[in-house]
Amino acid sequence: MNENIKVPMPTLERLSTYLRYLQDVQARGVHTILSADVERDTGVNAAQFRKDLSFFGEFGKPGVGYNVLELQQRIARILQVHREQPVVLVGAGNLGTALIGYPGLRRHGFVIAGVFDNSPKKIGQRLGEMEIQDIQYLKEGIVKLGAKIGILTVPASEAQTIANTMVEADVKGILNFAPATLRLPADITVRDVYFFQELAVLSYCVSRAELLAERSE
Repeated sequence: MNENIKVPMPTLERLSTYLRYLQDVQARGVHTILSADVERDTGVNAAQFRKDLSFFGEFGKPGVGYNVLELQQRIARILQVHREQPVVLVGAGNLGTALIGYPGLRRHGFVIAGVFDNSPKKIGQRLGEMEIQDIQYLKEGIVKLGAKIGILTVPASEAQTIANTMVEADVKGILNFAPATLRLPADITVRDVYFFQELAVLSYCVSRAELLAERSE
């Protein structure tokens, strides 16, 4: 891969889809796939699939297809999920608790190595295998763990301050569940997860589908 080429974010998002798909087909005992199989099973156009892979070199063999295990391993390396990565979580509320208990994180190479909160009632308590730590030690904790990724599940009013602390501790990527727009340096990647936004889009689509169905009757 040419490091000077900027890979579009939608391509990276689709790579994670391909990785999950490859893991599924491997579990079913499938050893080789074609781009047409990917289109049929994921909904991603076969030409788009091939274009996405082309950012990272040559894949597959003409007339033969793609070796499932080999392609899975290469995509995992591209996304850097072939090895465990420590992640820090700030916010030990209901959502944070759910994330701690989600087995899929570790299965895909992400380990929540530290949990922080500012509630005296929670600090020192156990959350799964983790002990909730005082948020005042967040910066030192991140440095000690060597975490480059952080997860925010805090109120909007606290998100920016905590994100700033994460950046000071050399976190480079933040998964933000807080309903707040973070203003951070350009080299910091932020992925916002807004439940209301997604539900609002679903609401529109459902309402539109119902309206079209009524008109066709």
